[in-house]
Amino acid sequence: MFMSFRPVLSLLWGTAFLLAGSGLHGLILPLRGQAEGFSTTALGLLGTAWAVGFVAGCYMAPRLVRKVGHVRAYGAFAATASIVALMTGIWINEYAWIILRMFTGFAMAGAFMVIESWLNERSSNENRGTVFGLYMMVTYASIMAGQMVVASADIGNGSLFMMAGILFCASLIPTAISSAMAPKPLQSVSLDLKGLYRNSPVASAACLLVGIANGAWGTLGAVYGARIGISTFEIALMMSLVVLAGALAQMPVGRLSDRMDRRYVLAGAAAGCGVIALLIFVAMPRSGAAVLVMTAAYGMLAYTLYSIAVAHANDHASPEDFVKVSGGLLLLYGFGTMIGPVIGAPLMDYMRPESLFLATALPHFVLAGYTLLRISRRAPVASEDKEAFKTLPSERAVTPQAVLLDPRSDMDTVDQPEERQDAA
Repeated sequence: MFMSFRPVLSLLWGTAFLLAGSGLHGLILPLRGQAEGFSTTALGLLGTAWAVGFVAGCYMAPRLVRKVGHVRAYGAFAATASIVALMTGIWINEYAWIILRMFTGFAMAGAFMVIESWLNERSSNENRGTVFGLYMMVTYASIMAGQMVVASADIGNGSLFMMAGILFCASLIPTAISSAMAPKPLQSVSLDLKGLYRNSPVASAACLLVGIANGAWGTLGAVYGARIGISTFEIALMMSLVVLAGALAQMPVGRLSDRMDRRYVLAGAAAGCGVIALLIFVAMPRSGAAVLVMTAAYGMLAYTLYSIAVAHANDHASPEDFVKVSGGLLLLYGFGTMIGPVIGAPLMDYMRPESLFLATALPHFVLAGYTLLRISRRAPVASEDKEAFKTLPSERAVTPQAVLLDPRSDMDTVDQPEERQDAA
């Protein structure tokens, strides 16, 4: 049994190093930038630049992989991420960091696409669900582990940047020494906005709005922590707990959405998230314990919304459209993450650190209101026509290629390893 998963496990090791490096580098930049006196606008643009590069990578990486092959392309992507991590430690300049962060987003998209397609190729119909679950566990655990490394060193020197570079380089080893046959060419990515909206207006709006809120928090949450005076360890723990709380809450919230109209659950969770955000804005917690509890409660709702929205969209989509719909919604989420930091940064500049939560509360309340409006316009999906809710990995760490790992994808379109070997 274990031997059948051995090729997948080696790829998951590469994924773990890659995501740990990404989580570490993504947290160092706002903390060091804050310490260096970078403007809040520049710190927000770091997140926007990463999202721009990531979405661009989703579109352009398949062409590069087809041209040079998976192993070479992955090596180029991981090396680029490592070089950028080291350069940001050497060149402390807010404008340079914004440009370099775009290259990191592009490299991460390409690297994730290669690994996700490789995992998909090494999976069979029998173990695809297990592989998908392992991938989710590795995703969450690695991002949090990378973020917690920040607490182990002084952000004022270059050691953490070097550690991020080392982790990116380490992610090269499993793929470089793997004897597994390279997977088939990556699928091209497309975005059909009219088709997505026609399939589910609520899901389309939700993915965009949730992207705005999560983009603002994911980029500026560490800046908020630094400005209210909690320790570096507490900031790293806060950013990790928000993601962990959302991961743990996905299943119970998802099961609730299986038993009733998912839109009520989506509206309720979005409204609850907006209320918690406003409560943080008004209460202005300053002790580390209070901040951790309140932000974890916020994350428990905020990081379930995307999965509920995708589940609702797939309730309306035909089985053969699952990959197209899920991949398109992920790109919509990516566009939202470009916008969020641009909204949150000025609010934090002109008001106070807690104003970040105003930037997240607004899209959540808009989502709740729009969802309730749509409930009155469209009948709910019948219970027998619903698919069981499935949890999804962190949206900032997956590409449309990961959709093929989901057991709900149309397996008739996925070639099996032995079929490819015969064809070769």
